[in-house]
Formats: sequence, C-alpha cells, structure tokens
Amino acid sequence: MAKRDYYEILGVEKGSSADELKKAYRKLALKFHPDKNPGDKSAEDKFKEIGEAYEALSDPQKRAAYDQYGHAAFDPRMRAGGGARGGGGFHDPFDIFREVFSGGGGGGSIFDDLFGGGGQRDSSGGAQRGADLRYDVEITFQEAVLGCEKEITLTKMDGCEECQGTGAEPKSETRVCKTCGGRGQVVSSRGIFSIAQTCPRCSGAGKVIERPCKTCGGVGRRERTSRIKIKIPAGVDTGSRLRSGGNGEAGSRGGPAGDLYVVLHVKEDEMFRRDGDDLICDVPVRFVDAALGAEIEVPTLTGHSHIRIPAGTQGGTVFRLKGKGVKNVQGYGFGDLHVRVAVEVPTRLNAAQKAKLQEFSELCDSTVNPISKGFFERAKSLFR
Repeated sequence: MAKRDYYEILGVEKGSSADELKKAYRKLALKFHPDKNPGDKSAEDKFKEIGEAYEALSDPQKRAAYDQYGHAAFDPRMRAGGGARGGGGFHDPFDIFREVFSGGGGGGSIFDDLFGGGGQRDSSGGAQRGADLRYDVEITFQEAVLGCEKEITLTKMDGCEECQGTGAEPKSETRVCKTCGGRGQVVSSRGIFSIAQTCPRCSGAGKVIERPCKTCGGVGRRERTSRIKIKIPAGVDTGSRLRSGGNGEAGSRGGPAGDLYVVLHVKEDEMFRRDGDDLICDVPVRFVDAALGAEIEVPTLTGHSHIRIPAGTQGGTVFRLKGKGVKNVQGYGFGDLHVRVAVEVPTRLNAAQKAKLQEFSELCDSTVNPISKGFFERAKSLFR
C-alpha cells in the first residue's frame, strides 16, 4: 500500500515553518499516544505514522530530500549506506515524542508528566520523588477567621527507618543492571521501529541492589501513620489550599518526598455570614427602639460593640463597623462588619398592652407612616 504524504499526515502545508510542524505534531501525538489509547492498535499505528512524518520533516536535510524525491529519499535501496538511524532512517517514535515535548530543557518533560515516563526519576540510582497528597479538613467558622493549628493523622508511604530510604541492607552495594546495561530501558525492534520500554529487572533504575532491605523490600519506604501539625492562618475560607512541603509520600530509593496539600472546608456560622473579607450580621431590634432610637449591642469577632440607631430606623437598614470583619489572608488589612437591622414585632400581647397599642394607633395619622402611605398611593395609581 502506498505511503501517505508526510505533510498530509501532520495536517500542514508544504511551506509550513518548523514551529508550525512542531505544534501540529504535539497536538496529534497527544491525541494518539498509546498511553491515552490502551489496546487501540489503530491509534498506535497512527502514532508511529505521525512520528515518522515529523522525524523526516523536522530535520532540514531530510525535509529537503523528501521535498525533492518523496518517500524514495529514505529507501535504503535508492542510496548507499542506508538510513542514518537504521533501515528507514527513523528512530523510536517515543524518542521523538520526548524530544518535542521536553521543551529543550534538561529536566522532565510534558511527556513524563502526562504519561509517567519517568520525569520524577533522579539520575542517581533510580531515586524517584514521592507523590503529592491531598487531605481535606473541616474547620469551624471561628477557626477560619481567627486562625488555628490542627493536627491531622495521615497514613502514607514514609521513608524506611531500617535502610534510611536507600532500599538496601547495611553495607550492601549496588551494581549495574545486566539486563539494560544501566540505561533503565530495554529496546525491542519491530520492523523499522525500535520500541523502548522500562527495564523489567531494575524498574528503570539502571542499577540493582545486591541485598535489598528486608523491611521495605528494596523500595526505601513503607506505609506508616503520621501525625502532622498544620498551621491555618486567619482569613481562610472554603476551598483554601495549604501546602506542607515534604509531608507527602516519601520518595523511593532516597528520592525527595512529595508535598501535602490540605484543602479546607468551613462550617457555616449561626451568627455571621461571610462575603469575602466582610461579615454580615442580622441583629433584632425592638419595635420601640427602632421607633424612638436607641443604643444597641452587636456581636463582633472579638467581643461585643455598641452602635447608635436613630429614631425611625426601618427594618433592613445596614450599619457598617469598619475594620470589624475578617483579616485578609494575604495580609491586606481587615474587612468590615455590616449590621443589618431586623425590626421585631411584639407578640403574645396581654390585654393592657393591646389597649395601649390601640390607643397609640388612634393617635397616629398617615404622617408617621410615610413609607406605607407612598406605597399604597402608587398601588392605587396602577388601576386608574
């Protein structure tokens, strides 16, 4: 069957720049990578096909030859010496993938992050960074706005005390893995392609421990329950995430530990509602006090305070106490406390109280209830 055009495989024009080629390859490689399509033979074939196309077009010399001669440029029968990297001139498509996704740096790559390709592995003896962990904690409203310290109990993989995380018995030595020759990978050929896989003997370390630690089985860590103290700053809210460096899972074979991320969930409070760094508090006020004016006591986070409400205060009126809200978690001062008046209507009146209120009602005319008067006048105008 005739081979497809390399430009068509990558979905680019013949005059595309190197950056355009790379962008197209990245997109297709992510889509058809075997790790994202387990057991899908067609996806694996597609991945190899786009790897072959990019291998040719990303090399200026090979691209020039392809543009001039097409696929015949890489036919070993058409030129002496065969391909530069094997029968067809191409190497492992996974290697191409790693090169493109490494970003040119010396560290881990997006390939390693997405597909577990070993970006966490250290170059010395296969040491590998431990996993990050998440722990959800529920705290009270007061603990959130004032700050507190919590101790959490966590069962996780910790460093083995017996071997100090090395994975080896005392005085035991390590030697180069004979299966992979210290490379951590074994390569198998499939036609013109070479597939690199993690070495099954050393698990990618490249080295083999002569006498593995009996306690941890040579991995340098084992499951243990730990108690960790977490300091929660004032001003956090539901969804706030705290990082505790090095308190995640221990690394294998002496690798650094991961981090612990504590996610907070704040219980609702009966007295206050929160709006960012501001607080809202509904305070009941007696009918008489709202009508005549009074000084009332209101709760705050640090105790009680007093405010003066003027005569004729209506229900829903809001008074602001500046700086009496929540401390900003980033250190930018405090929010405000908004006190909302809820006028309380008297209930369970006795005969004498009812008589006095009736007398009061007869003494009042429409001028003492301007809001009611205005409302009903507007309502009447709707039906004229």
